[in-house]
Amino acid sequence: MRFLKPSIFLLCLLPLAHLAWGLYSGALQPNPVEALLHGTGDWALRLLLVTLAITPLRRLTGWRRPVLWRRMLGLFSFFYAVLHFTIWLVLDRELVWGLVLEDLSKRPYIMVGFAALLILLVLAITSNAFSMRRLGANWKRLHRLAYLAALLGVLHYWWLVKADVREPLIYLGVFAVLMGLRLPVKRWVG
Repeated sequence: MRFLKPSIFLLCLLPLAHLAWGLYSGALQPNPVEALLHGTGDWALRLLLVTLAITPLRRLTGWRRPVLWRRMLGLFSFFYAVLHFTIWLVLDRELVWGLVLEDLSKRPYIMVGFAALLILLVLAITSNAFSMRRLGANWKRLHRLAYLAALLGVLHYWWLVKADVREPLIYLGVFAVLMGLRLPVKRWVG
């Protein structure tokens, strides 16, 4: 069991290795920047949803070990979101600030994605033991913003694809199930 956490760490790096290999081998053609953008964005959202699935999994199964991986998974979600943003900023917009500002004003999905990234930034900065002690009970309230970040991530993806929304609908369905599993269940005694 002590190798489980390092194994999960390495598994979280596999999508990056896959994208790097695709870039090196030419498999991301004809538009490697778009492939990198979509790949990193997909993994940021997937890992965020996996992170949000840990509490319902614990409640349903009683299995507590995944709680030990939640911070690492959340940080990997942030890592892929930062890569996604950096690829857009540097490779897609080439640091041309006029293009960046134009995208921000004309494409609301970019603003929504940026808001999700800012939330993940705050969560990443405060994901350490010092912040937990310093913020006390407010730390848990703050980290509930992960739900909003996930919803914004799904919305970002939905608005991005425009026509074929099947995949964003799947993410929305997963998000809705995860949020539904968090609702308190009233038990009726007959």
